[in-house]
Amino acid sequence: MKTCCFTGHRIMKITPELIQRLRDTIINVINKGVTDFYDGGALGWDQLCAETVISLKAEYPNIKLRMLLPCLPEEQSKDWNSDQTKRFKKILQAANSVTILSQHYTSECMRKRNEKLVEIADICICFCTNLRSGTVQTVRMAKAKNIVIINLAIQE
Repeated sequence: MKTCCFTGHRIMKITPELIQRLRDTIINVINKGVTDFYDGGALGWDQLCAETVISLKAEYPNIKLRMLLPCLPEEQSKDWNSDQTKRFKKILQAANSVTILSQHYTSECMRKRNEKLVEIADICICFCTNLRSGTVQTVRMAKAKNIVIINLAIQE
């Protein structure tokens, strides 16, 4: 079984072209044998990736969306607006599994979530532009593990 994780920025410009590139990329890795997609549930990139996997489940019934949350969903989303929270709840309901790493938000829980994502993954699909962020840290961990990194922030 091949696995893929997602990491990316919370604040980013989401365009129809990016949505299509993400969809095409996920289909490409499915065609290479990836069945399990791990998502950290953050705003922005993570939610876009989770929703894309969910939308592909009808066409690819063997794929699984596995949510790997840093803390309880109500803790993770406590500062989000109602639309963001509704979207998050829909994603969690459609996921094949939800794993919670900590009962409470701590200063370390996001990093631990990112480490676990990389530990599990064979491939990392990311949107990484910043020089300093949790996304950059996660991509560095993925590089150190020598897993395949597909950065959709880089135009090909």
